[in-house]
Amino acid sequence: MSVDTFLSISENTVFEGSYKEKGSRFLAFAYYVANEDEIKKHLETLRKEYYDARHFCYAYILGKEKTQFRANDDGEPNGTAGLPILNQIKSKNLTNILVVVVRYFGGTKLGASGLVSAYKIATQEALNHATIIEKIVQQHISIQFEYLQMNEVMKVIKDFNLELKSQNFDNQCVIMLSIREGLVEIVKEKFGKIQNLTYLPHP
Repeated sequence: MSVDTFLSISENTVFEGSYKEKGSRFLAFAYYVANEDEIKKHLETLRKEYYDARHFCYAYILGKEKTQFRANDDGEPNGTAGLPILNQIKSKNLTNILVVVVRYFGGTKLGASGLVSAYKIATQEALNHATIIEKIVQQHISIQFEYLQMNEVMKVIKDFNLELKSQNFDNQCVIMLSIREGLVEIVKEKFGKIQNLTYLPHP
């Protein structure tokens, strides 16, 4: 992989894995997530849909550097649920991912080792059915320039296949671009050669 890419699962898809052990049922869900707000929404949705379940254990990792992560046992003995989920995510070198395992208690206690195994296998089921993809880290920049420089600006955009996020063309034109992280410096160098072009701060 390049320095500006990371592995995750494909977006807008929920992958479900199921595992049963001594009457208990474990349902595992894997989601692509970009931030903690998305994580909270997925957890709220699952708690409403599976309102009669006993536990909603989960783990997530965020960011290319994988420095933001959490494992939650949600009432299971410490380290028997969230950590096995997290370790399975790490074993596939994934980030920007949330895995939630919903447990229906079957009446028989599984013990610490049984719980670790159940949460591990349920997570494996979900991840094995997920489509793992390489995603590119993007940065957004906004530029302002005079209409007379339009052709020069559009040439840079075309040469580097940059994505237009928004545009406002007037006497002073403003464009927001999405740029692959590894190309930011060279693109800025090209824009720097265009007269009267300036960068705008993001709100």
